[in-house]
Amino acid sequence: MAGYEGLFNTLGLRDWCDAGATGGPASMADLLAKASGGAAADKGFSLPSLDGLHAACGAVPRTRDMTAGLENMFLSVKDPIKSVLGPITQPLSWGLQGALDLVAAVPGWVLILALLVLVQFATRRTGMTVFTGVVFVILAFVDHLEPALQTLSIILVCTCICVLLGVPIGILMSRSDRLQRIMIPILDMLQTLPTFVYLIPLIFLFSVTEPKLYGIAIILYAIVPAIRLTNLGIRLVDFDVKEAADAFGMTAWQKLIRVEFPLALPNIMAGINQTIMMSLSMVVIASLVSAPGLGTLVLRGINKLELGVGLVAGFAIVLLAIVLDRVSKAALERINKTHTT
Repeated sequence: MAGYEGLFNTLGLRDWCDAGATGGPASMADLLAKASGGAAADKGFSLPSLDGLHAACGAVPRTRDMTAGLENMFLSVKDPIKSVLGPITQPLSWGLQGALDLVAAVPGWVLILALLVLVQFATRRTGMTVFTGVVFVILAFVDHLEPALQTLSIILVCTCICVLLGVPIGILMSRSDRLQRIMIPILDMLQTLPTFVYLIPLIFLFSVTEPKLYGIAIILYAIVPAIRLTNLGIRLVDFDVKEAADAFGMTAWQKLIRVEFPLALPNIMAGINQTIMMSLSMVVIASLVSAPGLGTLVLRGINKLELGVGLVAGFAIVLLAIVLDRVSKAALERINKTHTT
């Protein structure tokens, strides 16, 4: 780091560097070098890093100082954030806990019958209803019915909230180019952020016994397709059709409900389908923070090296994913046909 020391000296910052030196624990490179019986090797000129610059100028914070500062900053604003988010997200906790209590209180065969009625009503396909029934009979046969129903209840609650929030946001984005420019980076971040990272700040904000801890993580991860495809679907509506609606004297609300929304429905429904599938993937990961269901069995298989438990739970998740995908697509196709006829 001799090159950087010369740079700081040339800029006349040596006094500032020496006065700002904070000392403190050694860096990992120093500790490793000390363990091997020597000093940290000077690699000469290299790309600047906080640890490297700190070696040349003590006033520059190290990487560990930066991460500690970031942690302290979050902890300093944790209580105000919790006081705002707590009441807002409490209905989510009630909804998730109510759904889990329902699964625990009602016999499994009653829930399966209710589910089959719902599938028949949504799809109008007897074959799909029979397929769903066979899948849940298989899950019951391997004693995975209750965890599967718990997972399904969490997905349904979170998907409903994603639709209630995501579709209006997508409509607003389709109305404003400025809002779209603001939202797209946020959606990109939500979509690319590693799934485990969602859980880290939430652990500090809420107790692990609160269902909203994993509910918020699932919603943040799964809401993105509903927003994106609603925005895209409405923007793809033919401009001539919009002009014709204006020519007939429709108000903005009438044009949205009677023209744009029906024409955008295939894209919106595709977004909802993706939201359902992403909720399923996240609810498995959320088992790390007390989310019940099939994910806990997968986690048990990993922690205790119980290969059979993990494989059977994984197979059950695949079956549940197939049911959710096929049923949601069949229901969406029926809705699309209803709107186009």
